[in-house]
Amino acid sequence: MHSILFVCTANQCRSPMAEGLLRLRVGIDNPDWQIASAGTWANDGTPASRNSVLVLKELGYDLETHRSRSINKELVDSHRLVLVMERGHKEAMRIEFPQAAGRIFLLSEMIDKVFDIDDPVGSPLADYQATAREIDLILEQGFERIDQLSR
Repeated sequence: MHSILFVCTANQCRSPMAEGLLRLRVGIDNPDWQIASAGTWANDGTPASRNSVLVLKELGYDLETHRSRSINKELVDSHRLVLVMERGHKEAMRIEFPQAAGRIFLLSEMIDKVFDIDDPVGSPLADYQATAREIDLILEQGFERIDQLSR
């Protein structure tokens, strides 16, 4: 079984979008894929941002029921691959969860690059759409590596 956790700051924009986009790619209810998301500074129970919901709805995924959750040891330990959106997330998580340091990567590292996925929070819908396209392109181009590392 594949097991992957996406992490951003508040678990309201980037990581829920990445979770939804990967679910669309592998099949929304595919039992071979355990896909989740969390935030480094999330307030548990907050809905996904309105624009994140709108963008994913356009693409065929419903984020209406998403609720944010904070990263914790149990979540990290229960996933084989942890993909973060920013270098700061990676550094902080590797310090907080040293047992998982070798399983924590930037999403951009899946395509052999090192760059942050900008947070569109508070931006116009077009910025959310651009973020979703960027994430989806990385998931497409890096899928083979994601597939291997998440087993």
